[in-house]
Amino acid sequence: MTGPRWMDEEAGPVVRPFALTGGRARSSADSLDLISMVRSTGTPPPGDTSIGPEQRRILEIARSGASVADIASDVDLPLGVVRVLIGDLHDQGLIVVRPPVKVAPQPSERILKEVINGLRAL
Repeated sequence: MTGPRWMDEEAGPVVRPFALTGGRARSSADSLDLISMVRSTGTPPPGDTSIGPEQRRILEIARSGASVADIASDVDLPLGVVRVLIGDLHDQGLIVVRPPVKVAPQPSERILKEVINGLRAL
């Protein structure tokens, strides 16, 4: 009898997403919006074993700034896993997260009608 199969010849290494997060489903980044911008503030010291390859990839992607959704797409991991990994990096001070810019409220229908009437009067 053979042990568990951690390699699949077609798919490559098989690692469950919960293994990447240490079984955690929540982190300090749970409130991150999909369009929050993430930017690297530094790199972990060489030989730091607390940072996995997925987190190193996130730091690389976020070097020039990227949204949470873009990072999840680029590292090809579920959004929940990426949020946990981003939360860990944020807690370690390796990234900053900027919330999405608030959009100005839309003008009321009354103001739009006044603008249209003013343009017609010209």
